[in-house]
Amino acid sequence: MLHSLRARLALWLLLPLAVLVGLCGWFAHEHAEDAADYVQDHDLLSSAKILADRLIWEDGDVRASVPPSALSLFMSPARDHVYLSVMDAQGQLLAGQQNFPQPPQLKLSGSDNAQWYDAVWQGQPIRAVITRRAMYDVDGAREITILVGKTTHSRDDMVQTLWWPTMEYLLWALAVAVLVSATALTLELRALLRMARQLAERPARDLDFHLDSRQIHQELRPLTDTVNQFARTIRAQVARQRQFISDAAHQLRTPLAIQAHTLEQALGQSPAELAALSVAQRLAVLQRLQRSNQQLLNVANQLLTLAQAEAGSAAHAAQTPQWVDLRALCLQCLEALAPAAELKQIDLGWEESETPAAAPTDGTGSSPDLHAFSLYTSSRLLPELMANLVDNAIRYTPPQGQVTLGLEASADSLLLWVQDNGPGIPAQSRDRVLERFYRLAHDTPGTGLGLAIVQEVARATGASLQLADAQQRYTPPFGPGLRISVRFVRVTGAD
Repeated sequence: MLHSLRARLALWLLLPLAVLVGLCGWFAHEHAEDAADYVQDHDLLSSAKILADRLIWEDGDVRASVPPSALSLFMSPARDHVYLSVMDAQGQLLAGQQNFPQPPQLKLSGSDNAQWYDAVWQGQPIRAVITRRAMYDVDGAREITILVGKTTHSRDDMVQTLWWPTMEYLLWALAVAVLVSATALTLELRALLRMARQLAERPARDLDFHLDSRQIHQELRPLTDTVNQFARTIRAQVARQRQFISDAAHQLRTPLAIQAHTLEQALGQSPAELAALSVAQRLAVLQRLQRSNQQLLNVANQLLTLAQAEAGSAAHAAQTPQWVDLRALCLQCLEALAPAAELKQIDLGWEESETPAAAPTDGTGSSPDLHAFSLYTSSRLLPELMANLVDNAIRYTPPQGQVTLGLEASADSLLLWVQDNGPGIPAQSRDRVLERFYRLAHDTPGTGLGLAIVQEVARATGASLQLADAQQRYTPPFGPGLRISVRFVRVTGAD
């Protein structure tokens, strides 16, 4: 229930209102009690004054009489009982009930010289007043005590009469507030519910929608903007996936078609024609199958690597960071690709440099296991990044050319770069070569995925990628060359 917006808003509204109604009801009850006590106390004192006025001297003694007017003040539908007691200073009863209860402590006050108190008489709660009056005669003065008490039925009825209408108004106001708030919430949520129905009624695969934030309240517009942004992101992701599948199918179709055509040719020949083929012809067929199969394997491997690189942001955040020796990874990459460079007689070189104070720390001070080329990262695809950079340079550099892999360390970053003296890439095409399957030279074997993988891995690790002309001048038949730089921001283990 607490997950319901209506229930939570009702709770926030009803609890304070209920507390407020309770407090107002309590104050109204106190006020009603004060008013009823005032009326009752006034009637008690008036009766006591009437009795005092009817005290007379008779035969040297004080006589008290109870006139009807003294009792008429207490007439009420509640049929209260009224009790009187008139005594002299010696406690002799002049009129009324004997042993009428008196206050525990006598404290007469005010101009009326009276005191009101609560007591119990004959098993019933009463409200009483006590007052004294001096009677003067030629023989002297005598002090007379007058007590008047009354049961509290009429007083309680008056409290209820004064308090309950106010409480009814408060309860009605609370009920109206609940009704109005529920109705208002239902009306105000119509736009949001209508938008939810529109989304629910759309086909599951239909992502081409845009929520109009002008139809809902300003406080909820960030929600619709987030949903719209999320929908745009999903549409873009779906479009990229479709394009990826289309491009992958196109790239896989060529080697598969070559294999199918070669096999059809071989199977279409008779046994005598197959037996007549020379060893060189059979070897040529096998080599053609081997090349297409290798191309198919390369495309599949690079598609898998690209998929891993595109998911690198989530994986990068989920994996535990650790220190990586970039220098060791670079040397391993050069060792692995040295045979490919030798086939083209390419000079595969290595350069490294570091500035003073470039060695990192583990957050607690200098560590003997770390050096200037250590990088704190959670990426596991750095070898793929290096391999694709160097392989791409070897692939497009003419025979007897030069390919150099370099690593520069500074206090705040590590710069990995690859430079060649190949044909280079025109400035206007450098953004496009980072796209999947885009290739400038179709006569060179390749998949068009190498630089796309490099870009995704760099993005997942927070590194920046830059393509520029080579920093050296070359003479024909070599070209202007290309220098690709990847800059990693250095962090410590404590960061």
